[in-house]
Amino acid sequence: MSRWLPDVLGDGFEARTLHLTPDDEGDVVATLVRYAPPTEEPVRPSRVVLYLHGWSDYFFQTELARFWHATGAAFYALDLRKYGRSLREHQTPGYVDDLRVYDEDLETALAVLRADHGDAARIMVMAHSTGGLVAALWAERHPDALAGLVLNSPWLELQGSSVVRHISAPAIGRLARYQPKTPLPSIDPGYYARTLRAPDGEWEYDDTWRPVPSFPVRAGWLNAIIVGHAAVARGLHIPAPILTLASARTVISPRWSEDMRRSDVVLDVELVARRAVQLGPVVTVVRIPDGLHDLTLSAPPVRARFYAEIDRWLAAYGWS
Repeated sequence: MSRWLPDVLGDGFEARTLHLTPDDEGDVVATLVRYAPPTEEPVRPSRVVLYLHGWSDYFFQTELARFWHATGAAFYALDLRKYGRSLREHQTPGYVDDLRVYDEDLETALAVLRADHGDAARIMVMAHSTGGLVAALWAERHPDALAGLVLNSPWLELQGSSVVRHISAPAIGRLARYQPKTPLPSIDPGYYARTLRAPDGEWEYDDTWRPVPSFPVRAGWLNAIIVGHAAVARGLHIPAPILTLASARTVISPRWSEDMRRSDVVLDVELVARRAVQLGPVVTVVRIPDGLHDLTLSAPPVRARFYAEIDRWLAAYGWS
C-alpha cells in the first residue's frame, strides 16, 4: 500500500493508491482521496465519511469534502477500480461483472480509515447513483459496519420500472454469459454534462475520467446492475439509518430543454423514492426542488438546501 501524496484537486487533498487482487485484465488498484487541510494542532476525528462516486465518474466535489469537514468529520472519497484515478491503460473502464467485486475496494479503504482514526471510529458512507447501489448492497452484507448511509440519487431500479428489468434481464443475461464485454448502444446524448460544464454550467472536471458520452455500457456490467436492482426490489435489511436525497422531478427527453438544468435527466426519481424505503427499517427520503442528478453539482441555492437537509438528518440520526 502506497503513502499519501498530493492530489490533483490541490491544496488540502491527498491521494493514496490501494493495491488490489489482479483480475483477468492484470493489476488492479483503487484510489483513496482524503481532505486534510492544515491545522494548528493534529486532530484525529472519531467520525469519518467515505464517499463513493457513480458510473463513468470520479471524485472531484471539493465543496462536499469541505461540508463534511465543517461538521467535524474526517472526509475520504474512493475512486473505485477502473474509474478516475484508478483507471489504467490495460483496463476496460468501469467494468465488473459482479458488484460484490467492490467489497475488496471498500474493505481495503475502510482498513486505512480505521488505521487513521481507530477501531472505535464511527464510519458513514455517502454514495451517488451507481455508487449508491454498490453501497446499499455492501451495507446489507456488512450490517454492523456503518453508523449511517447517505444516498445522493442512488440508482436503485432500471428506468422504466421493474417491468423493464424483467423483460430485458434474460437477453442481457445471455449476452453477459457469452460476450460479457460487448458494448451496448449508447443512449447518452450529453445533456447532463451540458448542465454542468462551463459556460453553461459551473463545474470543471477531467474529461478522460468523466467522458461525454460516458464509458460504454457492457453486457456483463449491466447484468450485474440488474442483479443488484433485483436484490433491492426484494427488500434489503440495512440496520443503519439511511438518508436518501433525490431531485423533485425527472426530465428525460431526446431533445434538449432548459428544464434539464433543474431536474434529474438520468434517473426516474419516483422510482428512486419508491425503492429507497425498501432498503431498511429507518429510511428518510428528501426531495430537493430544482436538483440535478448529482445534487452536489446543482445550483448554489439548491446545494444549500441539500446540505441543510443532511444537517437536519444528522441532528436526528447521524452517528448514532
